[in-house]
Amino acid sequence: MRCLVEVIDTGGLNRAALRLGLSKSIVSRRIAAIEEDLGVQLLTRTTRGIVPTEAGLEFRRRCDRILAEVAEAREVVSGKGSDFSGRLRVAAPQALGERYVVPLLAHLAREYPHLQIDVAFSDRVVDMVGEGFDLAVRIGEPREASLIARKIAPVRAMLVASPAYLDLNGRPATLADLGNHECLVYSGGGDWRFRQGRRWVAVHPSGRLRTDSGKAILHWAAMGLGIGNVPNFLAEEALAAGLLEEVLPDFEQPEYGIYALRPPGAYVPAKVRMLIDALVVEIGTCSPSELTDAAH
Repeated sequence: MRCLVEVIDTGGLNRAALRLGLSKSIVSRRIAAIEEDLGVQLLTRTTRGIVPTEAGLEFRRRCDRILAEVAEAREVVSGKGSDFSGRLRVAAPQALGERYVVPLLAHLAREYPHLQIDVAFSDRVVDMVGEGFDLAVRIGEPREASLIARKIAPVRAMLVASPAYLDLNGRPATLADLGNHECLVYSGGGDWRFRQGRRWVAVHPSGRLRTDSGKAILHWAAMGLGIGNVPNFLAEEALAAGLLEEVLPDFEQPEYGIYALRPPGAYVPAKVRMLIDALVVEIGTCSPSELTDAAH
């Protein structure tokens, strides 16, 4: 059942085998055994990978519930709920991850010597299922509907630029003026959205500098290379020091947040639940200035 669920979730035998710690041939044989036992085809191969049949989807849904109950029962009976073990693979943005996730994982490592911790710090959006992550911390609204998200803290974006850049190129007065400026583009994002009266207006940022790092955009903006759109906590210290100036402050942007994301499934391992709860306490109760400290 686990083999079937992983193959469907990851879309391939290789990735499923990697997550399960098995060989591709073993996973393939187990899937074939299930299909032979049921007398029905559960998976089909396409040019894009392996996709489930209608019967495969239905069986996968029921398997998910059964596996969740089995995992929970094993955790309770074996006492693993109070003595974490196994692997915990986490992804987090560089700045916030180093400040908050690292200390929490260090605490886990000390308290639970049988727990294996694997953490990746990157501002890119990781493929949680395909890369085998148990938890990801992200800044911004989750895009994958299949992932289970919990909001840790609210965040708003703001436009910033250096006073030198604005003195040289002029200060935008309207959203339309942004089209005449060099915008620092976040490669993982889309249009910039602003409230104008009772409606939201989208602005497509255009510029020659593009990155997947919020810290890089902040640095470029402070160097006078253009206008950046960054989380408010990331810019607060530079604003206070006079290195940056807020642009178009009267145009509100949508509130988004810092989220803890986990793969789909009814069962949540106790170690993942504990880490999510700890992140809510550590990040969710921080002041904007404390979050700013974490971003540097």
